[in-house]
Amino acid sequence: MSAESATAIPRAQVDLLDFVDFSGVECLNQSTSHSLSNAIKQGYRDDDGLNLESDADEQLLIYIPFNQVVKLHSIIIKGPEEEGPKTVKLFSNKEHMGFSNVNDYPPSDTIVLSPDTLKGKPVVLKYVKFQNVRSLTIFIEDNQSDSEITKVQKIALFGTTVETTDMKSLKKIEDH
Repeated sequence: MSAESATAIPRAQVDLLDFVDFSGVECLNQSTSHSLSNAIKQGYRDDDGLNLESDADEQLLIYIPFNQVVKLHSIIIKGPEEEGPKTVKLFSNKEHMGFSNVNDYPPSDTIVLSPDTLKGKPVVLKYVKFQNVRSLTIFIEDNQSDSEITKVQKIALFGTTVETTDMKSLKKIEDH
């Protein structure tokens, strides 16, 4: 199934960068000199000269926790035509995944990126699967040219925050 791209992100959807809990962000198989912060941090991710690169092989496993519950609408993954990601599996609220168990769970969504999409076009996700997202795991399975190194220039997530009700502050209604 090919990724559906939208020309623009709806106005109600915001860049969720401000809601990322950077203290918990992890990336498995990243090159030490080309780490994940190059692709997701403000400023870095807008510089095409900075990449996240895979290390031992083409796969990357990225874990992004949020500091509040979000609804995820779309994702932008930018990368070079040859080494840019191709098959990307997204998992909502799956913690502590590793390469050994990533295939044990059905992804919330799978997107296949084209060289055209990698230029920075947003990919709209299966919105119903991303309604109460506390964390997102992104598994980059392969790249466009099946080369050993995958390069990612930018990852941007768009959606909205979920207004959560503080259950403790609600007064119990007694039946009379």
